[in-house]
Amino acid sequence: MATFELKMPKLGESITEATITKWLKGAGDRIELDDPVLELATDKVDSEIPSPVEGILKKQLFNEGDTVDVDTVIALIEMDNGDEVAEEIPDEEASSQTAGVDKDSASEASSGEAIQPGPATSDQTASDKGQRSDSGRFYSPLVRNIAQKEGVSAEELEAIPGSGKNNRLTKDDLLSYISERKKRPADKPGEVTPAESGRVPAASRSAAPAIPVGNKDEVIEMDRMRKLIADHMVLSEDTSVHITLFREVDMQRIVQWREKQKGILLEREGEKLTYTPVFIEAIARALRDYPMMNVSLDGHKIIRRGNINVGMAVALPDGNLIVPVIKNADHKNLLGLTKEVNDLAGRARNNKLKPDEIQGGTFTLTNFGTVGATMGTPIINQPQVGILGVGLIQKKPVVIETADGDHIAIRHRMDLSLACDHRIVDGALGGLFMQRVAEYLENFDATQRI
Repeated sequence: MATFELKMPKLGESITEATITKWLKGAGDRIELDDPVLELATDKVDSEIPSPVEGILKKQLFNEGDTVDVDTVIALIEMDNGDEVAEEIPDEEASSQTAGVDKDSASEASSGEAIQPGPATSDQTASDKGQRSDSGRFYSPLVRNIAQKEGVSAEELEAIPGSGKNNRLTKDDLLSYISERKKRPADKPGEVTPAESGRVPAASRSAAPAIPVGNKDEVIEMDRMRKLIADHMVLSEDTSVHITLFREVDMQRIVQWREKQKGILLEREGEKLTYTPVFIEAIARALRDYPMMNVSLDGHKIIRRGNINVGMAVALPDGNLIVPVIKNADHKNLLGLTKEVNDLAGRARNNKLKPDEIQGGTFTLTNFGTVGATMGTPIINQPQVGILGVGLIQKKPVVIETADGDHIAIRHRMDLSLACDHRIVDGALGGLFMQRVAEYLENFDATQRI
């Protein structure tokens, strides 16, 4: 019997580690080809990992809750076919096939937390050593990326108290420190910073919460995804200067066209026809007309994106939200967009998305109308500079101008709300972009077939 080394897969270009949230197979369990073996969580998305071989799960090398570097052996599978060989690892050596960190000390309580192992040893990998400071303190790639983006120096990092095991610095600790730093005036010479004074960031305090809790109140811990959403929203508000523009659009042509086409498409392709592909098509065309809406900011540098990748916010059954991305949306027709929208939305609700499918967005669409809201003020999805909200489509009496004079008519109308980053998008650019989206929607070709 040969032993196959199941390694932590590379789940995305920028992802260097993942947390094991659940083992779906235990030691001794039979595994068929493509059977899901475990569930992983990153700061992007949760994923099930299938087995590339058949056999018996011999040993799990990490526990649930452990955070592991990519390409690290996480389990051993005893294969049925001894000829399909992988190097066999003796049981006593298997636990050393980690990224130089002991299994027990690699455990993390939540996404984005760093691990704080003991002193570096000679058999630690270069990757692991590269994430340590001179003092030996370990920082996860996520913590380092946030620190670099926010201009937090190595000296500041060293001084920030950590709420993790053995004073390890978590993402929440760092975000709380950054938030506190932005609220106070620039440090004067000789002034002691909160980190230097030993003051613990709010997210790290173990004392009773400031909000009083009554006997009949229930305290509910956020799940992992809700924590990520909360942190991302706070980071966005702290990063971008939000302005929101509004416009009402006539949806009469699109509503009538969809009513005619939805039954045909369902019968011919087995696909449901929603309004989302139409919105994405209009957004993609408008982004092509106004490329300065398809940018990101890196300090004072503007990064104009070469591809138009439109994210669409999808509500999940547990009440959380995720944003899969339609890549190169401007290159796809309505049928292609419809199929991709349905596929991504369906797999999002069943926790089947791949990490790469929620990365690389350059602009985002969110639909307030699905929950009955006429409009809303969306929060920008960093590092983008714009997000378009669409509201509930309603019948309204409106004035129609004709050659014979003005008339009152009942039309299907909808409100658009565009939130943009005022650091780079002024009201003129934002208004022109939203006007162009509205023009594409109102001049929709209702004679086309999908």
